[in-house]
Amino acid sequence: MSPQEVAHRAATAGGTVARRFTGDAEPSDARLLGTDTVDWAALREDFRAQAGRPVLLDRVTAAAVAAEQPDATAALIAAADRVLEHRFTYFSHPEARYLADRDGGIDWWLDPLTGFRWPDRPAHEINHRSGHGDPKWIWELNRLQHLPWLAQAWLLTGDERYGREALDQLDSWITANPPGHGIAWRGAFEVGVRALSVTVALQGLADHPDLDTERYRRAVRMLAAGARRCWRDRSRHSSANNHLVGELAGLAVVGIAFPELARARRWEADALAALAVEAGRQILPDGVGAEQAVGYQVFTAELLAVVALLRRLRPGHRPTVEDDALLAAVERSAGHLADLVGDDDPVPRTGDDDEGFALRLDPAPVREVREHLALAAVLTGDATARRCGRTDLTAAWVGRRLDVPDGPPAGPGRAPRSAYAPDGGVVVLRDAGRRVLVDVGPLGYLSIAAHGHADALAVGLAVDGHDLVGDPGTGSYFVHPDWRDAHRSTRAHPTVAVDDLDQSVSGGPFLWNEHARTTVHEVDLPSGRVDAEHDGYGRLADPVTHRRVVEMPPGEDAVLVVDVLASDDTPHRARTTWPLFPDLTPDGHHEGVLVRRDGRPVLRLLTVATEAATPWRLRGGDPGAGELGWWSERLEGRRPCWLVGDEVWLRPGSPCVLATVLLTGAAATAEVAMPAVSLAGGTATVTWSGTGVTRVTTVPLPAGVTTVADLVPPSAEPLTEARLR
Repeated sequence: MSPQEVAHRAATAGGTVARRFTGDAEPSDARLLGTDTVDWAALREDFRAQAGRPVLLDRVTAAAVAAEQPDATAALIAAADRVLEHRFTYFSHPEARYLADRDGGIDWWLDPLTGFRWPDRPAHEINHRSGHGDPKWIWELNRLQHLPWLAQAWLLTGDERYGREALDQLDSWITANPPGHGIAWRGAFEVGVRALSVTVALQGLADHPDLDTERYRRAVRMLAAGARRCWRDRSRHSSANNHLVGELAGLAVVGIAFPELARARRWEADALAALAVEAGRQILPDGVGAEQAVGYQVFTAELLAVVALLRRLRPGHRPTVEDDALLAAVERSAGHLADLVGDDDPVPRTGDDDEGFALRLDPAPVREVREHLALAAVLTGDATARRCGRTDLTAAWVGRRLDVPDGPPAGPGRAPRSAYAPDGGVVVLRDAGRRVLVDVGPLGYLSIAAHGHADALAVGLAVDGHDLVGDPGTGSYFVHPDWRDAHRSTRAHPTVAVDDLDQSVSGGPFLWNEHARTTVHEVDLPSGRVDAEHDGYGRLADPVTHRRVVEMPPGEDAVLVVDVLASDDTPHRARTTWPLFPDLTPDGHHEGVLVRRDGRPVLRLLTVATEAATPWRLRGGDPGAGELGWWSERLEGRRPCWLVGDEVWLRPGSPCVLATVLLTGAAATAEVAMPAVSLAGGTATVTWSGTGVTRVTTVPLPAGVTTVADLVPPSAEPLTEARLR
């Protein structure tokens, strides 16, 4: 932590303590509006008329979308019906229903899954990591992202029950959660994200008969109180990740939608200027999200998109350089995401994913990459995003409001391709239905890298739209700390772990104290070769180097992965890990590991090493597996999967080379010779093949190493529980 950050945190803590004694009083109506003549009734009528304000939710658009998307609108109304019954589902948790409290509403502080009720005290005094309840659940509820569903349902059906329920819930929430009090105000980020949904829902309910003057006043005052905190308490220094974008987005939207507020213009201008800067920082020049997490990249891009959209919808708006910066970030992010998913590839689960939404106009439980690409295409006109995207209710609604036709793009868009994003360190190799991903990037964003995983040099493999080897996902945030540790660990990822240690050093569930750093030696997309190393194990008393070369030659149903490890003074244990998708089962094989899906071979792994190598495997729930061997597609949920690999002991002063060939398609069952490895003259030479010609791959050994070694065949020692550990 830098001296500047230490000083900032001390000042913030001091301000919090001071407010305990001086109070944190909200301004009077006159001060809030900048006038001595306060007429909330007139302001309410002005809001009803939507004069000078952006309109996203309206009846004309609702009718058009209902005609174009009947199934999606039916699903939206069904979701709104569940909200009428106070039924909510988040993450992998089962649905929970809130029974009416003594006032007939929702208990906004109650975690219905555990029965824990968050304490009635100032937000800054609440420890959300206390372990008594899941703060993610209660925050999701209190983001009020279901209110736009109710507003949309009111516009789609004309049934006043939906609008009445939305306004009743908002009234109830404001009463239960005065500014700065309770878990819902724990952090400016939650305040900012909530502001987006409340603002859009209110706009959609502008002409509902139950939105009277007092309700409008209370809602505007709550949003203004949140905007003030979004700026005053915004994330700084090492915490200035997607949280800062959420806080600034909330501030901007309140300023855009409520021009009657005295500070509206200043809030919008300050937020927009800062967002333009963050757009350049958090969406890297090559389009990769700086947090090294695909889910957070989508979330961050959509926060930027909501602000850009509402500004564009404001009557008389003229685009500025800040607008251009926001949309440029959305477009370059979409370009990278399109490279990742192509036409039909699965979405990588790199890094954390907490399933965050910027704004929910569709009842889908997860914001998927392809639906995001459809929205990006509507906003930016990008043909590749449209080609790879999948239109949902959000994209359809926004497209209608912007009068963007939902037809084929002007051009076909860029076909799926191999790509290298050097800023974010992501390599995509493609050939004939195969996609290989190689992580040669940083651990994460800023000094804490909160949402990165210890997965340097990880390799993922998908064939014909199905994951074979990949990242096993996030697991948990707060509910299962042991899951959290395991799913961030090196051993859970398709790379190499030394002494079963992580490549980077964790300081907590959202903090890495020491970061493995990667050096890229070569990326040759036409030949399908990647060569890189990381320094994560350089911190050991006897440092270990790890270099990995990946080759996917065009026209071959084979991928070669060569790992070179070396240490000087002490023996070390190294393990390769290949996490298999849960629908895959590994079988014993006279040569390597044969992997099947529904009984059909889809993958074979052949490994040789220059030291005695022992195959290992484990599956979640097996004795000795601990928390490894699980695949998490949703937060707080997981299912067992197989991890397979090989274990070697590094001899001091002698390099160890492991060569693994991953055979797919016809090669998975073909007669293929085992790879061969030799070391001579400072070079490791691997001879290998798929179903085509024999190939020779060379990898430089660590400087000063000239050892000549013979190939040591894999050990036939049977697997035991001890070996699994």
